[in-house]
Amino acid sequence: MRHIVIVGSGPAGYYTAEAALKLWGDGVRVDIIDRLPVPYGLIRSGVAPDHQSIKGVTRRYEATASSDNVCFVGGVTLGRDATVAELQHLYDAVVLATGAPSDRPTGVPGGDLPGVIGSAAFVGWYNGHPDHAALAPPLIGAGAVIVGAGNVALDVARILAKTGEEFDGSDIAAHALGQLGRGGFETITILARRGPHQIAMTPKEMGELGHLARAAPVVDPADLPPVEDDAALDPGQRKSVALLREFAAQDEAKPVRILFDFYAVPLRIEGEDRVDRVIVERTRLDDVGQVVPTGETYEVPASLVVSCIGYRTPPIDGIPYDAKLGRFANDDGRIGPGLYTVGWARRGPTGTIGTNRPDGFAIIDHIAADLPAEGGKPGRAGLDALLAERGVEAVTFRDWRRIDQAEIAAARAGSPREKLVSIEALLAARA
Repeated sequence: MRHIVIVGSGPAGYYTAEAALKLWGDGVRVDIIDRLPVPYGLIRSGVAPDHQSIKGVTRRYEATASSDNVCFVGGVTLGRDATVAELQHLYDAVVLATGAPSDRPTGVPGGDLPGVIGSAAFVGWYNGHPDHAALAPPLIGAGAVIVGAGNVALDVARILAKTGEEFDGSDIAAHALGQLGRGGFETITILARRGPHQIAMTPKEMGELGHLARAAPVVDPADLPPVEDDAALDPGQRKSVALLREFAAQDEAKPVRILFDFYAVPLRIEGEDRVDRVIVERTRLDDVGQVVPTGETYEVPASLVVSCIGYRTPPIDGIPYDAKLGRFANDDGRIGPGLYTVGWARRGPTGTIGTNRPDGFAIIDHIAADLPAEGGKPGRAGLDALLAERGVEAVTFRDWRRIDQAEIAAARAGSPREKLVSIEALLAARA
């Protein structure tokens, strides 16, 4: 019998467990550890609440989790309840699938002012993540500035711009719904340091901005390259830029403007005791596509700044770490003997949810090639003994089903669930 433990119950973790089952069948036992009492990681707390179709992928993970060979072990904190070294002693292979839940720092003066929030925290707030449920971001004032040119920036802009009625059918957290949709900002500015041809925004998310009840996207036609240059783009980019061209051509009078500010980088964030404005520097691209500052600066009023510039994997004591890339140092997923990493913790925050599936299958192939002919480690029995010794009562997948049922039963009309947003409430619901 092979015993594998996966730390992290998000997409990378469950795809890795699925791959282990496909390879070894009844010859493997997989334990999936998570700090939270609930599974699914990014699907639950990172995917936008109004993108319910994407969250349907959890049905696939549930099929894996329901196997007798897979156990969810929630409410277990790595380093406090069990160390990596202890897990290596108990399991044939340890896989770190901890994702990249930490925001990259803004890197500009004033980035620590109240009102400046990283996207991981802001997205976690409106998704009901226990770590961020009490965030209380400022949602009225001079305007909102979003730094970044990816889909997360679009998600944040869309959530800020929606009316309360437009959240029907979503699982947005009640505390966020109570604050959003009450008027908010008249101007939401998206700062992108490059131009329209360099954005990482996909057509679906871009197109959603054109169908908001009270908000309209605004693009300066002068920022758009010659239309014939679009032919060099890949099909997805071409569709996104085509939408930007549509936004530039329209003249919708709506109370909220989502302003795309291309060739713009925040120079500093200013305010007395909270953010009041962002000082922005105009940029240009040189002949090889590198960003070059022009020295031209201007001011954008803001009472909220959301930084959507990327994520980092939190380091773990004793585990090699690549500080520049913000992930575990690894060789194609191998960290050391019996220790592996997968997903964003391996490659950084790139790709889609589905990208984690081949990643997980590749890691299991590595593990299979590396394992000795004979097993013999205790696996879950050893983990149970360790946790019992430390007074840790783990949350099982059966417990999660009770939490799930409680959230569904508490849902407001039209919503799939009402998330419980504190560890205490989640643990109480499993009884």
